[in-house]
Amino acid sequence: MEDRIISLNGHDTRVIVGGSDGPAILMLHGFPEHAGGWRPLIAKLADRHQCFAPDQRGYGTSYRPDGVDNYTTGKIVKDLLGLIEALDLDRVHIVGHDWGAATAYGLGFSGDPRIASLTILNGVHPVLFQRELAKGEDQAAASQYMTWLRRPDSHEKLAANNFEKLASFFAHGMDMSWLTGATMDEYRAAWGGPDRGVETVNAMVNWYRASPLVVPETGKAVPQEDLPALPHERLRVKVPHMLIWGMGDTALLPGSREGLEDFCDAGLEVHEINDADHWVVHQQPAKCAELLAGFVARVDAG
Repeated sequence: MEDRIISLNGHDTRVIVGGSDGPAILMLHGFPEHAGGWRPLIAKLADRHQCFAPDQRGYGTSYRPDGVDNYTTGKIVKDLLGLIEALDLDRVHIVGHDWGAATAYGLGFSGDPRIASLTILNGVHPVLFQRELAKGEDQAAASQYMTWLRRPDSHEKLAANNFEKLASFFAHGMDMSWLTGATMDEYRAAWGGPDRGVETVNAMVNWYRASPLVVPETGKAVPQEDLPALPHERLRVKVPHMLIWGMGDTALLPGSREGLEDFCDAGLEVHEINDADHWVVHQQPAKCAELLAGFVARVDAG
């Protein structure tokens, strides 16, 4: 694997590149991760795929503009379409996790002819997620952290004491045995270290602040007229779609994926993994690689 710096409209984006000359896969991380989080999966796929994993806008050493408005999903999707162009990929399979699922879905909705398929690992379609949040029930309770992250001072608290609170945001009752030693050191460096920590974490948290999704207080449902406009006809997955779901996820609950098949124009596969949670790609990289390689092969075979 190697690190590359790709210039997008004059701004730097760091991309980890690994693998062979096989079908191309673009891997999109979520919060509070970075491109290096995909290394275990890249290692499992390197004998048969080209793999590209960027630090998305605001993360790691990539472009980090000021202002919440610069972190809307639409602008980040434009980054990724530009990256596909810069990498000279005429056909690419998209993989997204967590917030990376939001930008991956954006690519899946786009109709861009270079997008071959969409794989989501414990991530949610925006219409279904907002539906569950709006009920004010279990998913709203599980997502109260989003409201906290949107506070104007959240980044300062997350970066304090060598990112003590930010490290705890991985947990929420889930298995964190993979985040130790050198891996933890790499994450702290990606979060900006002692010199750039507050600035970097502020950009990361801006993804939450820029999102139009409404997170009600637990027990308080939100009427339809108070929800953001999410036009269903524009939010359809136009390519073959696979969902990999770690069943122990306590941040994204099963209801948030119910009805996904109704938004898929080219078919949907769902694979549940019992011995995993939200961090399935770290806990079960071999299983994720097996599922992904098989799916890509089926899609490419037509």
